[in-house]
Amino acid sequence: MHSTAELIIPALILIPLVASILSMLFTTRSVQLVISFLAALGLCVVVQQLYLGLNVDSSTLKYEVGGWAAPLGIGFLIDGLSMLMIILSTFLISVLSFYAAFYFNNKPVAQRFWPLWWLLVTGLNALFISSDIFNIYVTLEIIGLASVALVALNDSKEGLIAALRYLLVGLLGSLLYLAGVALLYHSYGTLSLLSLAEQVEVNLLNLMVLILISLGLALKTAIVPLHFWLPYAHGSAPAPVSAILSALVVKASFYLLVRFWMEILSPVVSNSALMLMGGLGAGAVLWGCVKALRAERLKIMIAYSTVAQIGYLFLLFPLLTSADPEIDSSELRQHTLTAISYFIVAHACAKAAMFIAAGNIIKTLGHDNIAQLQGMAKYMPVSLFTFAIAGASLIGLPPSAGFIAKWLLLNAAVDTAQWWWVIVVITGGLLAALAIFRVLDLAFIKPESSTLAFDKNKSIYKLSPFMPYAGLFLALCTVALGFNAEVIINLVSLGGRE
Repeated sequence: MHSTAELIIPALILIPLVASILSMLFTTRSVQLVISFLAALGLCVVVQQLYLGLNVDSSTLKYEVGGWAAPLGIGFLIDGLSMLMIILSTFLISVLSFYAAFYFNNKPVAQRFWPLWWLLVTGLNALFISSDIFNIYVTLEIIGLASVALVALNDSKEGLIAALRYLLVGLLGSLLYLAGVALLYHSYGTLSLLSLAEQVEVNLLNLMVLILISLGLALKTAIVPLHFWLPYAHGSAPAPVSAILSALVVKASFYLLVRFWMEILSPVVSNSALMLMGGLGAGAVLWGCVKALRAERLKIMIAYSTVAQIGYLFLLFPLLTSADPEIDSSELRQHTLTAISYFIVAHACAKAAMFIAAGNIIKTLGHDNIAQLQGMAKYMPVSLFTFAIAGASLIGLPPSAGFIAKWLLLNAAVDTAQWWWVIVVITGGLLAALAIFRVLDLAFIKPESSTLAFDKNKSIYKLSPFMPYAGLFLALCTVALGFNAEVIINLVSLGGRE
């Protein structure tokens, strides 16, 4: 018998799916905005009820479509980590939908944006709650196709090339994942995450499965050296799309990596493999920061910052192990998972805020060349203040959520006597500070250039007054999260699929 909260789990998929279909059928701007407002409101209500149900009724929520259990039926499962991702997704989608309503305004491209936007949300929500590895493959395809189409909304040559590159990488990643799924089904005759977690043992075939699935998901996550597509895709897309790609879409494939490495295929994972993932993460932190420091365009700089922040996420893996036998492995696992979950939330809010700020700058100036931002703070104070607050979180300055996330990560590195990761985290923070202060120095401190190439009296009115405050709201959330760490810590500690 399902609880009340469990009965509404399918609404997480049905609401955005219906919104996508209706937005495709009714292309009038006002109707599409009403549909989007109602969809966002509906998702907020559903997520609130699920959150209350997760705390009151159980540490996990389960739902089987039509009452058909695995392996025949479609099952959904929500625990603390997936609940966190759903809350984060709903929150960001709501804010970014509000921003997108003004960003696209009366542009014809808005007619194509809203159906694709809600289709992307459908895929994301389905991925976070699916309890079946084949259904997860389907959600990866939905997310990939919707994301590529959204990137292609930028009709420029660069945008179309970036979308094509993104499409090919996404398809290759999906094929690798599907090959791993086929091998698992061949071995165990089930696609259920719970069943596989109980049955998987150490052998050569499962090692091959781990490699295939990890490669596929690493491509989609864009960890160095598989990141080549990300700066172009995120740098070319419209601002709301760049924000959601960086904040949520790359996190979705990382979320799956965590599930496979910590739960389903954990018996196959060796300490050497964990260290390899950490090494990739360290490389991403340093490479992403250096490229961000050298970037000439603001959106490309933010995109390379995403590459670096993904590297921090991969430091989770080596910190799951310790040579000290007195350290409780389950406690260490929970502590590290909490640190990374905090990192995901902090980065998602900060990066969405930064892309909104960059989008506002492009709308105002007609470009995002960093060298030409000299003295622009007096014309766009809110957007550049947003960039500064979000940047402080990415650097890890107190009292931001980024500071708490890096503090938890550093504690995990010290507790497990892996001091070399401390050096990586601190070096990455310093390089990120250089990249961000380079922009702030130009915008706030340097005097305005006499060769400024835009009409001050007209350009600043291209922005709706609501657009800068949408980004500022997200940036301030990174500060608020710094004072409410226990909310995320308590949520992640709920349940578990193992």
